[in-house]
Amino acid sequence: MRGLQSSAEQVEQAGGGLTADAVLAGDAELARGVLGRDRKAAAEFVDRFSGPVYSYLSSRFAPRVELAEDAMQEVFMVAWERLGSWSGTVPLQAWLMGIARHKVQDHYRARLREPQCWEDLEEEPRDSGMAGLEVVLDQQRSAARAMALIGELPEASRLVLRWRYWDRLSTREIAAQTGRTEKAVERLLARAREQFRSRWLVGDGGQ
Repeated sequence: MRGLQSSAEQVEQAGGGLTADAVLAGDAELARGVLGRDRKAAAEFVDRFSGPVYSYLSSRFAPRVELAEDAMQEVFMVAWERLGSWSGTVPLQAWLMGIARHKVQDHYRARLREPQCWEDLEEEPRDSGMAGLEVVLDQQRSAARAMALIGELPEASRLVLRWRYWDRLSTREIAAQTGRTEKAVERLLARAREQFRSRWLVGDGGQ
């Protein structure tokens, strides 16, 4: 899948300036404490990683805050069950984020497999006039506004846009995940981009 960081980048980002060896050593010590049923270690584990995990989940499930909360509980439940199999070669935060990504993917896949998501689509996608949508969504200043606008869209539209532009799945990958044709995915994306475009232009004064 596109957009995934290398192990070295994950270690550096998770360590907040610490060396890779220091980050992994600290994570290993914390993991041993949690596996040894040390309550202090368990509390530290949740305190250290709940923020990043929730931030990621809330950005993917917005405006469904309750889904992010439920998914975070599931992520940590899976983490408790699988911590003994953590390899120790990637930071715990990156490992947890991988579990969170799977939870998001499962939700997107389930929701976008529902027939109503694909109803009333045009036979051929229209040119939405947003060929540069990737640029808009990639600009840091615009990202918060773009995410907020996407959160206002119908569920199928916001999920397919996040999958395409945030998680960098291709139309072929989305089609494989949903059991639809690439053409059907292109039509859904076209409708979603048009819905996004209409909201974006209102904020820009209709330009």
